Amino acid sequence: MSVTIRDVARVSGFSIKTVSNVINGHPQLREETRARVQEAIDQLGYRPNLSARNLRSGRTGVIGLIIPDLTTAYFAELADAVMRAAAAKGIAVLIEPIGSGRENELAALRGQHRHMVDGIIYSSLTLGSADTEILKGVDTPLVVLGDTSFEGQVDRVTMANTAGAKSATEHLLSIGRRRVVALAAHEGDIVASAELRLDGYKAALEDAGLPFDPKLVYYADSWHRRGGAAAMTRMLADGLDFDAVFAFNDTLALGAMRVLQEAGLRIPKDVAIVGFDDLDETQYSLPTLSTINPRRDQIAQAAVEMLLRRIQDGDGPEANEIETGFSLQIRESSGGSPDSASLATSAA
Repeated sequence: MSVTIRDVARVSGFSIKTVSNVINGHPQLREETRARVQEAIDQLGYRPNLSARNLRSGRTGVIGLIIPDLTTAYFAELADAVMRAAAAKGIAVLIEPIGSGRENELAALRGQHRHMVDGIIYSSLTLGSADTEILKGVDTPLVVLGDTSFEGQVDRVTMANTAGAKSATEHLLSIGRRRVVALAAHEGDIVASAELRLDGYKAALEDAGLPFDPKLVYYADSWHRRGGAAAMTRMLADGLDFDAVFAFNDTLALGAMRVLQEAGLRIPKDVAIVGFDDLDETQYSLPTLSTINPRRDQIAQAAVEMLLRRIQDGDGPEANEIETGFSLQIRESSGGSPDSASLATSAA
């Protein structure tokens, strides 16, 4: 015999209505209540009848995730985190990789898949604050992942780009490095996270009393490993004097590391490196890569919960903004231990 919502109510000690509110992600519940109901659900192995629930509510039980691509490791791992967070709420995720470019992003927001989902989580790259009205005009509940300021007009989850970049650079300076390269991508592109990470890099130099040297900012042609490798090849060919690299994402760092090692340079003795994103791969590279962990699971959970509240509440509440924390993982590439156990800096 299958487990029913009545069974969950009996075991948890709450009413069927309260159990239903927990399953549907109702925001006005105490955490103790959620925990007790979830414990009963886990104990009994209860699975909601999604088809019946969706028919009653007029909803699909599906949310959309619009991301640039799945070939970039960060977005692949973000998609996985969103799917897990949604599954915990009994929600499925329709993933739409759109590539790069403003027109692709606009087409996805206006696209044919919107009627198939109850709401959208959208990872913004090229749209800026001037596009606020476009986002407000999307007639599907929307949560934006990204760091462009939309002036509190749309629900948004951001990561601590500036603080994380500052922490990474401060760490390299703290181990005695003074010629720290900022390795970014696509000079001139409007990518808010890249601008904020450069701001954090500059702030760390300023706090240390070191001048900002534009010659130490190198740009790659992509955010992928090939971009980091090509940029590092140019640095070495140019004879650039440097003793550390803060790469604006992990894949850039991994590509740069390969070229450094092929050139006979030792990491971290000759060049120390820190990345950003804490991809799973960074724990297994040789050497293991120091990096900023932007708490991807926290980003995904916050976005899913925010979107479900918006789906339920409609246009009533004001827009919400959440910035997640970060931690600095010190590993072998900057002199740390290989087991990635060191968490040097964190922010709530």
